Amino acid sequence: MSKKTSKKLLNWRRRKARVRKRITGTPERPRLTIYRSTKHIYAQVIDDVAGATLAAASTLDKEFERAEDMTKSDCARRVGEMIATRCLAKDIDSVVFDRNGFPYRSRRVSSLADGARESGLKF
Repeated sequence: MSKKTSKKLLNWRRRKARVRKRITGTPERPRLTIYRSTKHIYAQVIDDVAGATLAAASTLDKEFERAEDMTKSDCARRVGEMIATRCLAKDIDSVVFDRNGFPYRSRRVSSLADGARESGLKF
């Protein structure tokens, strides 16, 4: 690590590594991983055995429409619904949730998970 790496980034990388050493995605139950930036949220469903991304959704997708009064957690819920519909279209009904080192209690991570669950995806 360089000296410019902040303590916050270093702690996030440690949490991410700690979670990832226990979670792997299989073809039967792929891994749903998220990334949360300050403005956007991204979700991918990954088969770690084949090393392939099976489905992806984010707030930057063309299909994503943001209303004027939507909060970031509302956007995350809609991304969760989008990733669930894309998974169900590919006959993926069960995934392993990888929060990628982000705290689950943060509103956006839990909103994405709730949106995916409500749309029919099983964790």
